[in-house]
Amino acid sequence: MDERCTWPGEDPLYLAYHDTEWGVPEHDSRALWEKLILDGFQAGLSWITILRKRENFRAAFEGFDPVRIARWGEPEVRRLLADPGIIRHRGKIESTITSARAWERIEARQGFDRFLWDYVDGKPVQNRFASMAEVPTETELSRRISKDLKAEGFKFCGPTIVYAFMQATGMVNDHMVGCPCHAQVAAMG
Repeated sequence: MDERCTWPGEDPLYLAYHDTEWGVPEHDSRALWEKLILDGFQAGLSWITILRKRENFRAAFEGFDPVRIARWGEPEVRRLLADPGIIRHRGKIESTITSARAWERIEARQGFDRFLWDYVDGKPVQNRFASMAEVPTETELSRRISKDLKAEGFKFCGPTIVYAFMQATGMVNDHMVGCPCHAQVAAMG
């Protein structure tokens, strides 16, 4: 009998995220940037905390439009630091602005989608893990992507954050082989 991955527990929001979004290959440059930024905000917290605040983040960050955010400065930082609906961390907020500027450069040069997906030759890595104990927290590839993102000007994108991002955006299929989503996501690749 197939059983879904255990990590979402019984939380309905987490289950819906697992079943419909996590691991689905994402190729929209803006959506990829949003997910990377939210993974950076997760640093030191649980993903469910971010997921519960995601709509507040989207409102506060004007739909995660990196072109608009790249023009922000101290007034917007102060506004966000006063917003109880998001994680109020000055470093993470300021790095979002810096990362928006880095996104613009990459997007103009080759497209953020292509920049990321070229690391996996444009198709998801199909892992076949039978238990959560087998899933790494980082890989050689996530270390390389992290280093390259930092060289481009991104922050809050260490190898563990990048690996979680790769899982979330379908660059790697880390659904357990017994999870019904594994085959569904594999077919999308």
